[in-house]
Amino acid sequence: MPQRPPKERIKDFEEVPLGLPEWAAVEEAKRCLQCKKPQCVQGCPVEIDIPGFLKLVAEGRFEDAIAKIKEKNSLPAICGRVCPQETQCEEKCVLGKKGQPIAIGYLERFVADYEREKGIRPPSAPSWNGHRVAVIGSGPAGLTCAGDLAKMGYQVTIFEALHAPGGVLVYGIPEFRLPKSIVAQEVDYVRSLGVEIELSCVVGKTLTIDDLREEGYEAFFIGTGAGLPYFLNIPGENLNGIYSANEFLTRTNLMKAYLFPEFDTPVKIGRRVAVIGGGNVAMDAARCALRLGAEEVCLVYRRTKKEMPARVEEVERAEEEGVNCIILTNPVRFIGNDNGWVTGIECIQMELGEPDESGRRRPVPIPGSEFVIPIDTVVVAIGQGPNPLLLETIKGLALNKKGYIAADPQTGATSLPGVFAGGDIVTGAATVISAMGAGKRAARSIDLYLKDPNKFPQWR
Repeated sequence: MPQRPPKERIKDFEEVPLGLPEWAAVEEAKRCLQCKKPQCVQGCPVEIDIPGFLKLVAEGRFEDAIAKIKEKNSLPAICGRVCPQETQCEEKCVLGKKGQPIAIGYLERFVADYEREKGIRPPSAPSWNGHRVAVIGSGPAGLTCAGDLAKMGYQVTIFEALHAPGGVLVYGIPEFRLPKSIVAQEVDYVRSLGVEIELSCVVGKTLTIDDLREEGYEAFFIGTGAGLPYFLNIPGENLNGIYSANEFLTRTNLMKAYLFPEFDTPVKIGRRVAVIGGGNVAMDAARCALRLGAEEVCLVYRRTKKEMPARVEEVERAEEEGVNCIILTNPVRFIGNDNGWVTGIECIQMELGEPDESGRRRPVPIPGSEFVIPIDTVVVAIGQGPNPLLLETIKGLALNKKGYIAADPQTGATSLPGVFAGGDIVTGAATVISAMGAGKRAARSIDLYLKDPNKFPQWR
């Protein structure tokens, strides 16, 4: 896909990939073999009829193609930008065994963008079936669950703690990777299905699930994500100038620090910035730091680039823009000055040992290899966990040993009757599309539960 040159794009937060032209989309879609047993569909967490929409693109029937996608996916413009198709649908494409798989993600983005440019067709409003469902959290899992339930005729209300809907889509993913206008468009589509969204409403504080039951809600989906940042727990971590990735990205994306002083939410960026981690969040933070004015940005990662969980294209784009990857390196303490500001990171070099529980080779420190990286600002991007704010207020809700909600992976059913959950609050930090898949499965289960509660014998 065409993209903006690095020297140009690091000066602003405009989107980097430019999208496919019509002729390229048609030619790429024509490569699809239209397999009788398409493996690509099995690789899609939201079950899109991929050969069906590709055939329509190949025929130039773009409006029909987006309608085909929206039979299963209410957020195609988002998925076409941030879904890791290379490890899902495209990985299953038979053409990928001897060459390049079909660029399914690029084509999904193409038809979604085509629809936006030509004008979105409002869906037909389904008639209400008499049941009300509450969805807690407006991230990808919540939006998907709500949209699917609305299509079934349920009256759905989403309760969102922040002042803008979208969850991680608006606070975690930068504008240059996922423009907020795209998120707003997808949220508006879900609203057009009849879904109501209540903002600045913290379930667990503003009101409780018991309060919602009294208001007539009969089933609940919890999709609050994993928003509690993890830290390294090493000396000096409380020095000024050290951010969690959650705070750094929320200030930058949702609160628009990059438009300061138009928006009164600045972020301190020194000349030299270090980002700790190797996932997509780390790449996002590093690329934001460059755009916010840092002269040097390094990524400190304890394994090699081969083990980085970030998408390959995001690592490549970060390096094109000037991010320096310092691999096989692990921080052991932060160094500060007399005023309490961070000035350096003492690190130790690592080597890879035997595989750990993640399947990746475990990093092992090399004794006597310590060294110091001079730094002005640090962003810690090593993952996040479940925020206990809601979970502590729901009596009887079973959690697993890591503090996430214990829910059936196929149905989303929790330990409480009528309460379902999915996404990062169940699995831990994962991908947007996996959260959407969980929301879709939960919507089917909620529909089944409200039609026949006996289908869930654990709640009798």
